[in-house]
Amino acid sequence: MAKLSRRQFGAALAAVGGHWAVPMIGALPAVHLGARPLVTHGVASGDVEASSAVIWSRCDQAARMVVEWSEDESFRTRQRRVGPVTGPESDHTAKMLLRDLPTGRRIFYRVCFEDRQGVAGDWEAGSLVTAGTATGPGSEVHFVWSGDTCGQGYGIDEGRGGMRTYQSMLAQNPQFFVHSGDTIYADNLLAAEMRLPDGTLWKNRVTEEKSKVAETLGEFRGNYRYNVLDAHVRRFNARVPMFAQWDDHEVLNNWYPGELLPVSAGYRVRDVNLLAARSRQAFFEYMPIRNHPERQIYRRIRRGPHCELFFLDLRSYRGPNSSNRQPISGPETDYLGRTQLDWLKESIAASTATWKFVCSDMPLGLLVRDGADAFENGANGDGIPLGRELEIASLLRHLRDHRIRNVVWLTADVHYCASHFYDPAQAQFSEFDGFWEFVSGPLHAGTFGPGTLDNTFGPQVRFSSRKPGQAVSGPWSTEQFFGSVRIAPVTQVATVTHLNRDGQRLWSVDLEPARA
Repeated sequence: MAKLSRRQFGAALAAVGGHWAVPMIGALPAVHLGARPLVTHGVASGDVEASSAVIWSRCDQAARMVVEWSEDESFRTRQRRVGPVTGPESDHTAKMLLRDLPTGRRIFYRVCFEDRQGVAGDWEAGSLVTAGTATGPGSEVHFVWSGDTCGQGYGIDEGRGGMRTYQSMLAQNPQFFVHSGDTIYADNLLAAEMRLPDGTLWKNRVTEEKSKVAETLGEFRGNYRYNVLDAHVRRFNARVPMFAQWDDHEVLNNWYPGELLPVSAGYRVRDVNLLAARSRQAFFEYMPIRNHPERQIYRRIRRGPHCELFFLDLRSYRGPNSSNRQPISGPETDYLGRTQLDWLKESIAASTATWKFVCSDMPLGLLVRDGADAFENGANGDGIPLGRELEIASLLRHLRDHRIRNVVWLTADVHYCASHFYDPAQAQFSEFDGFWEFVSGPLHAGTFGPGTLDNTFGPQVRFSSRKPGQAVSGPWSTEQFFGSVRIAPVTQVATVTHLNRDGQRLWSVDLEPARA
């Protein structure tokens, strides 16, 4: 690769724009001569809209990110952008926001890194699809969602094919992937071997960072690096953009702000706020999410005229896990928190998309306990809204009062897949229009459930992958799950399908859009 002139370099930096701009190439530290900068963990894209996308990669040394993109896979004609310098402060990860992309097209991109002498490593290629228009190219919307990667001690067993659910999701050829949280299991270490119920051994690939719970920034980073050691994950990341949110295991099980871990938890770092800050930094370094000055995870992404997604963060602004039975709203009942709840109400009311998908890291009406007496999500048992349910009731009433139609919830967290219809006629609180919630996962983790429903908002089970009393399972079986959503360009019918680890269809429903 030719060395960039100062004028070319300045022009490329201007094209990156905003807080994505970075220091001049003279700021690059020296490296050993002859050591070409190499991509270490593949490439990924994320938060792709009609004309913009985030591109991510990681280098083995301090070097500058270079991205080329084209509508031609051969790159005969191409656009070139120069991005940030990697360094130890970001664990040598780098992201670039591409702008002015053509709408509704498959974009081929490639990434390399260049040192201060102009020496570049090999290109690593990927592709993405930008959001389309109502009738033009890319007018159909197709995406997959799931959660829970590398949990309950199940890491990469290459003898069993690695993380096979990612291979099956790739075979669906989706335009993008919603990761509903638990992108890592920072609190789950990996043993070299585990005995399975059939007597065989699960044999993990093990790294130093996955041999203990994550406490240092380096250990959180190592959890993200571990997942992309899997060949299926790397291939999937290169071909399918990820829209990521987090849940609890990015930090530790059932965490909340202000928590102080007991000595018996086995952590040297007991301050959960400190653990969460380190985890959040690693999340933004390793996920292809748009940068934000406050590392804010909740956001909205538009995918053409018929699809908008609203990503929630049910971790960062919640009150402590408690009995969750408070009759009046206050700091102890915060779930989304006032600022995020107001943002969601205003954003979803302003949306002109046919379908509005609320991407939640936890289901609404399933009981998820934190110990014997506390609750982890909003549900707290049958009856009128109390505790965190007060926020949910306020949101549902707002949607009804403002006649906001075609709202669908997508989530994971509970390690089985299910379809719930929330029916006001069956609810203790009925001031809302009926809506669907679809639960998926795990991608590569233990499988259990089904959970117990709370009747406050009237959830009705229309499908469940698990039966009461069924034995726990894991990624050695087909009981790993993901979901698919297709929106037809003409009718705007949304088809939601549950699939298992091998891509077999388990259940499907066609949702007709309500017309204004």
